Amino acid sequence: MWLLIAFIAVPVIEIALFIQVGGFIGLFPTLLIVVFTAMLGAYLVRSQGLMAMSEVRSSISDMRDPTESLMSGAMILFAGALLLTPGFFTDAVGFSLLVPQIRQALYHAIRARVKIQSFGQNAGAQPRGPGQRAKDGDVIEGDYVEIPEEDDAPKGPSGWTKH
Repeated sequence: MWLLIAFIAVPVIEIALFIQVGGFIGLFPTLLIVVFTAMLGAYLVRSQGLMAMSEVRSSISDMRDPTESLMSGAMILFAGALLLTPGFFTDAVGFSLLVPQIRQALYHAIRARVKIQSFGQNAGAQPRGPGQRAKDGDVIEGDYVEIPEEDDAPKGPSGWTKH
């Protein structure tokens, strides 16, 4: 239901803002502002997206919870889509999502509503760092059977080679 309301309300708001701003400053300045905000937004999304990706990589390599940096990257991606959409309302929402404090506040608001059970590689297993050996309790025993390889190679020359 909320998605339907958004799909109806956002274009109506954008059209109203275009009419108001276009009537106040004129057609060409309005179009220049829309193109300029799209280019500025693309630049900002690229730079902040690269920073978010490096934060995700460092979180994973340090064995920290990467949820906040992943959520921040998703919000930056959504901001980029909004900034590339022509309009003043979508630009305002997109630029606001590029502010780190707003992203953190949204993350904490969403996290308060979602219950996370656990984070780790294996449930119940202690994470090991690089160079640490497995303990006796980490050994999994099993049986195996060797399956003979079938020779799928053609027996004679193929039609693609000369004899």
